[in-house]
Amino acid sequence: MHGRSGIRQIMKQFVKYIKPYFYYYILGPVFMMVEVAGEIVLPWLLSKIINNGVATHDVGYIIRVGALMAATAVLMAVGGVLGAWFASNAAMSFGADLRMDLFEKIQEFSFNNIDKFSTGSLITRLTNDITQIQNMIMQTLRSCMRSPGILIGAIIMAFVISPKLALVFIVAVPVLVVSIVVIMKMAFPRFKALQVSLDKLNSCVQEGLVNIRLIKSFVRKDYEEKRFEEHNYDLMDKNIRAMNIMIKYQPIMTLALNLTTVAVVWFGGNMIIGGKMQVGDLTAFTNYIVQIMGSLTMLSIVFLNWARAVASFRRVREVLDEEIDLTDDTARDKQRKVCEGSIEFKNVSFQYYKGTDQLVLSDISFKVKPGQTLGIIGPTGSGKTTLVSLIPRLYDADRGEVLVDGVNVRDYSLENLRNGIGMVLQKNTLFSGDIYENLRWGDENADDETVREAACAAQADKFVRSFKEGYNTQLGQGGANVSGGQKQRLCIARALLKNPKILILDDSTSAVDTATERYIRETLYTKYSGMTKIIIAQRISSVMEADEILVMDNGQICGFGNHDELLLSCPLYKEIYDVQISREVS
Repeated sequence: MHGRSGIRQIMKQFVKYIKPYFYYYILGPVFMMVEVAGEIVLPWLLSKIINNGVATHDVGYIIRVGALMAATAVLMAVGGVLGAWFASNAAMSFGADLRMDLFEKIQEFSFNNIDKFSTGSLITRLTNDITQIQNMIMQTLRSCMRSPGILIGAIIMAFVISPKLALVFIVAVPVLVVSIVVIMKMAFPRFKALQVSLDKLNSCVQEGLVNIRLIKSFVRKDYEEKRFEEHNYDLMDKNIRAMNIMIKYQPIMTLALNLTTVAVVWFGGNMIIGGKMQVGDLTAFTNYIVQIMGSLTMLSIVFLNWARAVASFRRVREVLDEEIDLTDDTARDKQRKVCEGSIEFKNVSFQYYKGTDQLVLSDISFKVKPGQTLGIIGPTGSGKTTLVSLIPRLYDADRGEVLVDGVNVRDYSLENLRNGIGMVLQKNTLFSGDIYENLRWGDENADDETVREAACAAQADKFVRSFKEGYNTQLGQGGANVSGGQKQRLCIARALLKNPKILILDDSTSAVDTATERYIRETLYTKYSGMTKIIIAQRISSVMEADEILVMDNGQICGFGNHDELLLSCPLYKEIYDVQISREVS
């Protein structure tokens, strides 16, 4: 831990999650104090029974004080239950609101922001880290008044009973306090390392489960098991290192408690023999020793959990404080919408690794008129996907301008810009739920007939109707229970249902047979003729009929024109054509 200033900064940032439930944070400790008062009073009442009731055989006195002890115990139970209830509500409410803000912040992340944090790490921060914070808040609210209250109250009562005997604490308490401080300093870096190790394990599990079919097809089960084993045992080692701190503390506390008890019984017994103390007082004093040591133990556990929670607080704060590099701050007219669908690139360059000379796109310039179809073709890694990702501002160009309807994309609000653009990515993603729910991502208000029309246009309606439940068929996570070609067609239907001004298909018919692909293209050229379309493809037949074709290589344009023009002017395009067409003929 980096000291009190670090904790103050954390509390200042997270105080907004306390304010809406402030009364929980007040009532919880207040009811805990009822329980604390009972804890302090009970040993004193017990001493009265022993000294004044048992010693004189006064049964009536014993019954009266015993009834008072029973009433005190009932009040303690009520206070404890209500205190725990308010503490639980405070902690769970804090965690729910914080988790919601964290999730909303991640939703605003650009691809660059997401790349900075691994997916597994973000999952850990949303789940395990916030759980650690919740546990800390709950334990703090239950102990922040209880443990100090019992500690102070028991020490006061001990001095009231016998100031001379209470001097034993002057030796025991400083030893325990020093132990707590030393152990906390050792604990914090270990808990931080523990959370990082948990990040890695979560990432490994996520990759293994999402890509289970690929692992099976490549027979890489043994490799994945070994990788998981490494992360699993690394987490185990980090856990053991962290828990060793608490394990080492427990014997110190037990030894201090036992030595203190022995010292008190020794000196107290001599005082009883000398007539300077009554038996009931020594009994009460011994109970107060247990309470004092118990409260110190609880405080030490709270502090150790604080050490772990502070590490989690800082990890959560890293996400909340992350500066989002794609925002609406540059938007000059946040009400502007994409109306026509024209696209223009002016001397655009882009690089993933800023500050280096490695350009992914270099000096890209071209125009697409509204309603035109632009085909993009080129070798793998030539920058095709990166280029189209600049249009909806999934990334921002480093140099040059990207214009939509003659307006720089930075001048649109992200919502309005992306609402005007439909994009089917290379990695086709479907969500758990039925087919209707998945397609209505394009338009959540679309009726069943409109959904089916979009599915027909994407050549998906026929196979969907072949399912027993039709459009109500439940899709597994990621669309695991449909084929690659079916998944692509559903994703195209989802984008068409959005009815965007610009439609980007990023190699989104690669798993579809050529006949089905031809039907999809014909529908796009006829029914959606007013929509500007960008088709990235590896098959030259997918782009031959486009109004303009962009040929890319090594992040640069090496050809731009229609099919006939490129056959004459672009050697790379002609090479692709000769190889693919001759292969089809043969």
